[in-house]
Amino acid sequence: MDQLGIGYLSVFGLPPVEFVEVAAALECRFISLFLRGGPLLPLGYPPFSLQKDHALRDSLGAALRHHGVTITLADGFLVVPGGDVRGCAADLDVVAELGIPRLNVVSLDNDLGRTFDEFAVLTELAAERGISTVVEPVPGLAVSDVPTALAAARHVGRPDFQLLIDTMHVSRTGCTPADLAGIDSGHIGYAQLNDTTRRPRSADYLEEAMYERLAPGDGELPLRDIIRALPTGLVIELEVPQRSLALAGFSPADRLRPCVEAARRVLTEAAG
Repeated sequence: MDQLGIGYLSVFGLPPVEFVEVAAALECRFISLFLRGGPLLPLGYPPFSLQKDHALRDSLGAALRHHGVTITLADGFLVVPGGDVRGCAADLDVVAELGIPRLNVVSLDNDLGRTFDEFAVLTELAAERGISTVVEPVPGLAVSDVPTALAAARHVGRPDFQLLIDTMHVSRTGCTPADLAGIDSGHIGYAQLNDTTRRPRSADYLEEAMYERLAPGDGELPLRDIIRALPTGLVIELEVPQRSLALAGFSPADRLRPCVEAARRVLTEAAG
């Protein structure tokens, strides 16, 4: 089965229906999506809200059915200092309406006790709607590495709360393929594929992560070994934002086509 998807971060706020069309043109059956979008770059894309715009939800659903594309991850859920994830209920209703099976959460609240409690509440709210939850360890955020994410999973204590493994993020924290192979497969629910150098290419980690990643094989990460260490059957989502190419006028499809081809080579070699 072709397990490759395309992450929404790669297209810098492209309208959802157009994103589905790009994924279909690249023969990728899976995508992730944010429920709201705004222009991350001056590319002329209008802001949108899938929560507020019923017509857009209908158009998106029709496009997904027409092209045989599935949204496998609702991205962009946040725990914030002083916030309450119960306020996400309307967004979760939209995730359920669109048939998205899981959501991704990260925390901006450095109080880990509170962060973990909020994760537990969000996971329960999502589960009531048939949605599972994954947490993405990101250097610089509250859950910055795999051990902290595993601690969160132990606190939440539910099989429908798992880790999202992003190859750049986990590698930059020193997590090795052997470390990943040692994790119980039930704790890993999703993966994002990209490449980078071992040393930072920007003084601001999140700047590099949000705007300039490398196609699989163009960097220095042991991607094949990482993939072999992951549970079989995961969606492997290509997340390769490339701001320099976008601002140079390359369309989303033209930017992503070489990345998709490279990702498929890596996945094939990892399986060989």
